[in-house]
Amino acid sequence: MSQKWSALAGLLAVIVVSGLLLSLSSCARDKQLVAITIQPASGTFLSPEATGSIQFTAIGSYIHPPVSSDITNQVTWKSDVPGIVNIIAGTVTTTGSGCGIANISASTTQGTGHSGNLVIGYATVTVNDPTVLSCPGGSVGQGSVLVAVSGNGKVVSVPSGINCPGTCGALFSIGNQVVLNATPGSGATTVLWGGACMGTTGNSCAVLVGIKPVTATATFQ
Repeated sequence: MSQKWSALAGLLAVIVVSGLLLSLSSCARDKQLVAITIQPASGTFLSPEATGSIQFTAIGSYIHPPVSSDITNQVTWKSDVPGIVNIIAGTVTTTGSGCGIANISASTTQGTGHSGNLVIGYATVTVNDPTVLSCPGGSVGQGSVLVAVSGNGKVVSVPSGINCPGTCGALFSIGNQVVLNATPGSGATTVLWGGACMGTTGNSCAVLVGIKPVTATATFQ
């Protein structure tokens, strides 16, 4: 009888250990990249011929288990206006060819488990030129409005130009008012404004375009 119980106990032990190993293996396979945050959210060059560079860092947020790590060298970096800035491994420099706002992105499909969707993070780069009226910083020309979004939601401007995430910066005539309208996405119900919109309640924030970049943040909760 004791030998039978001993054999049964051994079998149970093998089953338990096997279950734990399978569970750990499953957890490893389920590791998923769910978000990319670019730090800083924006950067500015004072002229198209500015020397030096701005270094952006891509921070990946994972689940199973929840962890954040630097994935700057693992993502694909792009600019929607390659004519005014170059970007290599998160390092941005000007091309010397003009001014404006470039929306840069860091994207990847890397990860394990069931992660297969493209994950993208965004930031903005402003190239000023105070000698050209139509450039950001021009004395009577255009100024930039930048938005940094975190959480699930989007911000759209009136007049049009900003549709963030995606297009998170745009040029508007200096002295004009731009209204930023926030729409919470799935799982979010409210928006917390910061930066130029600090203290604003509700889903809309009005900002005045100036010579210096106007930066607002929208955190969806």
